[in-house]
Amino acid sequence: MPNTPLWSPSAEKINNSHLKKLMTQCGHNNSDYQTFWKWSVDNNEEFWNEFWDYADIIGDKGNIILKDPDKMTGGQFFPNGKINYAENLLRKNNDDIAIVFRDEQGNERSLTFCDLYNQVSLWIQAFENLGITKGDRVAAYMPNIPETVIACLATASIGAVWSSASPDFGAQGIIDRFEQINPKILITVDGYYYNGKDIDCLDNVRVIEPYLKSLEKIIVIPFINSEPDLKNIQYSETKENFLKPYKPQQINFRRVDFNHPLFIMFSSGTTGKPKCIVHGHGGTLLQHIKEHQLQCDFKENDPLFYFTTCGWMMWNWQISALYSGCSLLLYDGNPFYPNGDALWDYTAKHSAVLFGTSAKYIEAMKKNNIHPKNTHNLSALKIITSTGSPLIHEIFDFVYEHIKQDVHLASISGGTDIISCFMLGNPISPVYRGELQGAGLGMAVEIFDENENPIPVGKGSGELICTKPFPSMPTQFWNDGNSKKYKEAYFDRYKNVWCHGDWVERTDQNGYIIHGRSDATLNPGGVRIGTAEIYRQVEKIDAVLESVAIGQNWQDDIRILLFVVLRKDIILDDSLTEKIKKQIRHGASPRHVPAKIIQVIDIPRTKSGKITELAIRDIIHGRPIKNKEALANPDALEIYANLKIA
Repeated sequence: MPNTPLWSPSAEKINNSHLKKLMTQCGHNNSDYQTFWKWSVDNNEEFWNEFWDYADIIGDKGNIILKDPDKMTGGQFFPNGKINYAENLLRKNNDDIAIVFRDEQGNERSLTFCDLYNQVSLWIQAFENLGITKGDRVAAYMPNIPETVIACLATASIGAVWSSASPDFGAQGIIDRFEQINPKILITVDGYYYNGKDIDCLDNVRVIEPYLKSLEKIIVIPFINSEPDLKNIQYSETKENFLKPYKPQQINFRRVDFNHPLFIMFSSGTTGKPKCIVHGHGGTLLQHIKEHQLQCDFKENDPLFYFTTCGWMMWNWQISALYSGCSLLLYDGNPFYPNGDALWDYTAKHSAVLFGTSAKYIEAMKKNNIHPKNTHNLSALKIITSTGSPLIHEIFDFVYEHIKQDVHLASISGGTDIISCFMLGNPISPVYRGELQGAGLGMAVEIFDENENPIPVGKGSGELICTKPFPSMPTQFWNDGNSKKYKEAYFDRYKNVWCHGDWVERTDQNGYIIHGRSDATLNPGGVRIGTAEIYRQVEKIDAVLESVAIGQNWQDDIRILLFVVLRKDIILDDSLTEKIKKQIRHGASPRHVPAKIIQVIDIPRTKSGKITELAIRDIIHGRPIKNKEALANPDALEIYANLKIA
């Protein structure tokens, strides 16, 4: 029986899309998405050159599109190009709304594109007066507020390098990240709001400051107090004093090499100190605009709301939408405060065209019976994007039944490593239940088996790999002079092939299903099983709020352990245990059934909400956890350390 689409675009939507216009420009007016994707991969130099022209990127391409196209670790796009990321994002300078910000209490403020440009100019002057120049690092310990965007664009304007982390990181987590990159400036707030509480940041700053020996200035933005206490914080002053001497003026953007460092991103750091992943001006811009315009079909003045923190790459992804003239809807706080309608109130009020979030948030909506379709006017909403972990089939059903029926649901996947996506949506193809629509344009995605052979469509799961260079590959890892860490991270498994670490299958519709991280796949009896296959079945048990599965070394084999968090006042008894096992057995296979199911009260996760299967596996095996500061709830690990599992 053929798979029936959950959503299909109208002919009008297809014909008015950026993607269709570019396809026509490239002589592919009558092609479908898969055909055009194949052309974009086989002719990746021509594709990226054509897209630069289509998007009207400000800058100079230079005379080479792709240097060393056959080398994954040496290939470089536009190696002689000159560009500035911020110059492109600030190209629009009028009274249209650029940013709206809402806090937990519902207070809002907004900036026009003119306001944004003027504020960036003040920060640039203050930075330059301090001696900040090309290549210097600016670090931000900030919530998702307008000042974070402003300071980021000012940093990029002068060719300095931006790196940010959210204020829910503890002091050690910040030290582990920023100490590696030697920033000259630290930007922070005095505190932030979460779940109705005021949370101080300055005590952490006092701990952090002595470790960042390169610091010349700490700028504090009053957020919860109008006059923050800066006592015992060296080199500190408030934003108002820092910017007071300056008036808005025309910005002289510094154009830099296409691959000049723009952002330093950090890996999750759950297996040691976070890796410092460097992304360049041109590659970040080109890849983001491709995803925004061709894959998501953003148009000028579209209000876009991605629920994210400044420690997640989706923050960087979202601010690039300023290039397309979109309005950014920023929110900071608990998504369920004061109730489950918080994000949807904001989405509806500002007629958001995009709502972006994590799969875990949508799963939490389902568990808590939050149904915006019945309570909010979402007529403007065109696309919902979900990332962070696999979006299982049943959550696709929930979106269309309880959020909006006529909406483009795009499950997307890539990551911090590429500051973008390998697989995501597109506006001209149907959406099928449980599937990411396809590979991104220009991304030579394949699936390999253990012998480095491509797995045909519909013929099983394997390693997600990429066989050709793409613009948003990291330019380097910071302090990795011989590229040893960089090569180990992505190129140790297969020669001259990027191995991403996801366990994936490609469907008959040329869509993708992600079964989890390949290093977290389970291997009972020598058969590889993706953890997402188990979670999909457990999700159907109403008593279970959340679950995590790991493989435990046991009697010369691997056995599956499943840990479950249950609804309040429910105890895991024999009846519920058997119900869970039966669901897994019938919904997946007998091999997926865990040897043990254990009730726990919490599951450790990273700051971006991803379950840390590997940390649980390590602690169950008595291995040390090297970097608990990378976790949002490190105390949860003690639950597993104290379990007696026979």
